Formats: sequence, structure tokens, C-alpha cells
Amino acid sequence: MKIEQHDEGKKGFFQVLINEKQAGKMTYTWAGKSKFIIDHTEVDPDFKGEGVGKKMVKAAVDFAKENKLKVIPLCPFAKKVIEKKPEFQEVLA
Repeated sequence: MKIEQHDEGKKGFFQVLINEKQAGKMTYTWAGKSKFIIDHTEVDPDFKGEGVGKKMVKAAVDFAKENKLKVIPLCPFAKKVIEKKPEFQEVLA
């Protein structure tokens, strides 16, 4: 399982690749220079139940922590994952 981040200026995404197939994708939009909004998370039905979505949320939280950024989780899935883990909540905007 490989997690990649692609930042395209105003928007970006994290994706999980399993055997070179996209297992999941989580999109975000920048809200200024110090915050980003997690818009949407989707997981390929073939990979449901394997923790793909949670791994993408963790990658986003790690990215935020490493770069001293804040996260606004508008995606209901990402919001739920962040709210369940106290160690993730420090990145909430």
C-alpha cells in the first residue's frame, strides 16, 4: 500500500495505491496559506474495510502537523475520523 500526495496549487489530493491501482482518493482545497479543507473521501468498493480512508486522513493530519497547518474537515468521513482520535484534533482549525 502506497500513499501519495499531489498538490496542484489551490487544490490537491491524497491517494492510496495498492498494486498500482487507486484504492482511494481524498481531495482538499487550500483556504489561505495555513489551512486546507478536506472536501471528499472515496474508497474503491474493492478495498472497503481495509482502512484505506483512515490511512488517507492520517496522511493529511501528518502533513498538517509537519507543516504547521490547520485542517477543516468538511468531508463527513474525515471529520468523524479526526474527532475519534484525540491526537488528530490538534490540527483542527
